[in-house]
Amino acid sequence: MIDDGTGLFTIGELARATGLTVRTIRYWSDEGVLTPVTRSTGGYRLYDAESAARLELIRTLRELGLGLTDVRRVLAGERTVAEVAAAHVAALDAQIRSLKVVRAVLSSVARRGSTAEETTLMHRLAHLSAAERQRIMEEFVEEALHGLDTVDPDIRERMRRTAVDLDDDPTPEQVDAWVELAEMLQDPGFRAQMRRAVEFNAADRTPQEPRGQAMWFAKRLVELVGPLRERGVAPGAPEAEEVLTELFGDADRAAVLDRMTAGFNERVARYRELLALVNRQAAPPHAEDFAWVVAALRSRADG
Repeated sequence: MIDDGTGLFTIGELARATGLTVRTIRYWSDEGVLTPVTRSTGGYRLYDAESAARLELIRTLRELGLGLTDVRRVLAGERTVAEVAAAHVAALDAQIRSLKVVRAVLSSVARRGSTAEETTLMHRLAHLSAAERQRIMEEFVEEALHGLDTVDPDIRERMRRTAVDLDDDPTPEQVDAWVELAEMLQDPGFRAQMRRAVEFNAADRTPQEPRGQAMWFAKRLVELVGPLRERGVAPGAPEAEEVLTELFGDADRAAVLDRMTAGFNERVARYRELLALVNRQAAPPHAEDFAWVVAALRSRADG
């Protein structure tokens, strides 16, 4: 406090009292958040006890990360501290989510030894919004289903419910899985393959056929193949013929193999695995049972 009986403080005295630098206090004063009450005859800015208390509030808000615009609004009474704090929490949450994604991308890049081009792609795909990720999936599904009115309703509904739910705090493995999945969803070759599988489903079915036949077939396949696989029966063994007959009757085996290969192959299996990884779900069940049937069909076609 200056020794003139006015009870006012110079910037230097405020600095000594608060531990802030003269430069910081002068800057806040220049920015209009700490207005001097008057000036000395020498032109120095002077502040009163209320200014000192105001300075403590400014410092607190700034240390909490608020910008000077928000600080100015609080001091002017335009917004309460609670309102500004709530808005700042939301902004911090968004920043934290973004930083978590960046951390996962960098961890993945370091582990994989990615090139600059791969790193750019990973960064772009990982930062897509949830709506943008879901739009990529929905476009993929709609292309597969477009115009195929006789597709089993259960299959149609399941495909349209497929979600891409990448965590706000993804692991590097989830980022890897999403990048690979996004590339697969936009690959014309894989899109054509999925469309072909759905076309087979539509061609095999009449509009009058009850829904759920495809799901019934899948369940029956697992029931028949599971016990054989547990016993170690090879796809090329004679016992496999009974399963194939039970599942497909006297249908042309080459045509059946074509349909099964379209719907159950390594790329489709990888697609389902990536979806499970991205969504932190259990690995798709029974993929090995379907692979066993495809191998059994193929062994007979080759023979």
